[in-house]
Amino acid sequence: MPAAYQDLDEPSQVELLRGVAEQAAPLFGLTPTAIRLVLHGFNTTFRLDTPGGAVAMRVNTNSLGSAGNVQAQQAWQHAIRRDTDVLVPDPLPVGDGGYLAVVGSAELGREVMVTASTWLEGEDLGTVSTREQCRALGGLMATLHRHAESWEPEGHHRFPRLAGTLFGDPDLLTAAVAHDRGLAALVSAAGQRCEAAFERLAHEPVFPLHADLHGGNLTWHEHRLAVFDFDDSGLGVPALDLAICAFYLRGGEDEHGPEAQVREGYAARRPLPDLPTEDFEALVAARQLLLANSILASTTAGQRSDAAAYLRITGERLRHWLDTGRFTRAVPGG
Repeated sequence: MPAAYQDLDEPSQVELLRGVAEQAAPLFGLTPTAIRLVLHGFNTTFRLDTPGGAVAMRVNTNSLGSAGNVQAQQAWQHAIRRDTDVLVPDPLPVGDGGYLAVVGSAELGREVMVTASTWLEGEDLGTVSTREQCRALGGLMATLHRHAESWEPEGHHRFPRLAGTLFGDPDLLTAAVAHDRGLAALVSAAGQRCEAAFERLAHEPVFPLHADLHGGNLTWHEHRLAVFDFDDSGLGVPALDLAICAFYLRGGEDEHGPEAQVREGYAARRPLPDLPTEDFEALVAARQLLLANSILASTTAGQRSDAAAYLRITGERLRHWLDTGRFTRAVPGG
């Protein structure tokens, strides 16, 4: 009996998904001459070389969003490309309308959603480190927020609502840590504090956010930032975007400088959100709980093998936050 997808090793998973990309290509009007792996993570991205140029194709292996969510995310991305100076890849339409292809996979035992877009020049940034990059990131975020506030408000309901610590995803974390009383207590206490912060923000205005702005989703080319991966986009308060960004900025050699510079760049284009420090820190810490929960849901081989270690790291980081009031990834064991 063939092994289930989640039990395959990484090379076998990639080859299976390469076949999905090959099936999806004609639906976007593409005739690739080569298909190369870019990233096999929560979802899987390939570069397709075609006579018309390079294309990025994403196979959504783990995303929990609906087809309507994905269509909304891609439509907003196209509007950003059209309406602003923010560099984003332009989604490619499929022949029957929209930006989403659905491909059946016998090996996966289900249908898979696939998107494609123009290729971004430049290398993935990885770490946002220089003052120029940090200020540019803040300005980019503010521009996205200004655009989102006025863009097709009648269509905002198509986005997932980023309310609550896990953004509506099934809670796998509580059961996964139940055997460890200490870790379970940390997760429970942190979750309650995060949920309380989200509840206090429940009546604030929301609009589409990127909701995953970090160096892994940015390129830097000729002194300009470009942003991709709108897979996590949803309706949320603007402070949530800043908090998610802060999660990734904290933990380097300079614990405070990059985040302050991002805020400077943001404030130059749009007023900073105003909320109590303890609520902002809870939004930052909520990212840790969301990521821990997501890794437990992943079918990707590398992430599954890292899950136990990541839960230990999660406990260390949450303990530090609960003890000090400030979340950081730079704690012993974290």
